[in-house]
Amino acid sequence: MLKTTVIGLGAMGAGMAGNLHRSGMLAAAWNRTRARGEEAAQCHGFTLSTTLASAAQCADLVITSVSADQDLLDVVAQLAQAMQAGDIVLDTSTTSMETAQQAADLLAAHGIHFLDGPVSGGKEGAEKGKMVMMVGGNEKILQHIMPALDVITRKVMHMGSIGSGQATKAVNQIMVAGINQAVTEAMAFGQHTGLDMHKVVDVLSDGAAGNWFLQHRGLTMCQDTFDPGFKVALHKKDLHICQQMLTDKDIRLPVVEMTLVHYDRLLESGYGDEDISALFRLKKTLFQ
Repeated sequence: MLKTTVIGLGAMGAGMAGNLHRSGMLAAAWNRTRARGEEAAQCHGFTLSTTLASAAQCADLVITSVSADQDLLDVVAQLAQAMQAGDIVLDTSTTSMETAQQAADLLAAHGIHFLDGPVSGGKEGAEKGKMVMMVGGNEKILQHIMPALDVITRKVMHMGSIGSGQATKAVNQIMVAGINQAVTEAMAFGQHTGLDMHKVVDVLSDGAAGNWFLQHRGLTMCQDTFDPGFKVALHKKDLHICQQMLTDKDIRLPVVEMTLVHYDRLLESGYGDEDISALFRLKKTLFQ
């Protein structure tokens, strides 16, 4: 059986670790912030390692899930010293293509394989083992670790060489921005007209406008509940990555630019740790 360690026990990593633990495949888990790691371990019933090195040394596969590019590079630098040649690192974070390649190069110098495998599906997908994963790197290595991925995903797609997983995730994040804009604005309009929003979500979810975000966030936003989910601050970070991919092409994407302006307003108001459906807060003001 593939021995798997999870590094990073936030909203996504905790769910992955929990599912791997219940399948008998989790060798170890570690988180930089001890308190958050202990919370995840208690919730899912696994044991938290005391150091990153001890967590990595007992695994054939290490899955990383961190928040920022530099966080990944810092973790990878430690993994390079702790793991053995032939071991595998799968990063499920959202980073730039360049960071994914840097991580791959650093590990390759030690004979360690690297795949970039960002995921989509939110906290719910991670907890239910129903995430979608887009992977860049060696396809044979990907096939080797599929027993572990079958536990934490519902679909895995090999996209190409290192970095192509992150490029695909960038496409996803741009779409998410547009969907967030459309759904929050439409729901604010519907609420303003006095409609029964339960009925609105119910009927529209089965029509041409139906989508995951409407089904899972439509009612909660109308109740001013914005538990993450996917945090505003993290989506803002991801959209900046999309911008950076276009800096040498003098191309600006209107949906990305508008969403970043709106997210800045939410952050200034202290809502950066709320779910991205908190954009509904701003859309409601259009009708006041």
